[in-house]
Amino acid sequence: MEDGEAPRWMDMPSIAESQPEPVAPEQQYHDLGDLYPDAPVPTMRGEAIIHRAVLHDSSGIETLFDWVADGDVVIVELKRLIQRDVEFANCISRLQEMIEGDLCGTLVQVGDDRLILLPAGFAAVKGVENEVFAPDA
Repeated sequence: MEDGEAPRWMDMPSIAESQPEPVAPEQQYHDLGDLYPDAPVPTMRGEAIIHRAVLHDSSGIETLFDWVADGDVVIVELKRLIQRDVEFANCISRLQEMIEGDLCGTLVQVGDDRLILLPAGFAAVKGVENEVFAPDA
């Protein structure tokens, strides 16, 4: 096929029988993302995303910051990082500074090797270990 030459079409009997005339849309399609690229859509509070993560080293901490800054809850396992004292202390310090200091969120220790990172507007409730759904109740 040469440049600028349109492809040739062949009429097939099966196409003509199944769709005798073209279907016209009932409404004109509008891409709302193009019409309103910065639409002021409020976020639905109460619909939180809960991320589960394993922090192997300090290189993944920025992703945790991004999730909490977006208003998401993060449950992070630190089992592999705890064995490296200096890196562990540095990560905890950075998490506290960013989440508690800058974002007004909360860090909650769960067990020996997990943290829950809560953005502003979320609160931890003490005493859940005595509830009927707790494993040791």
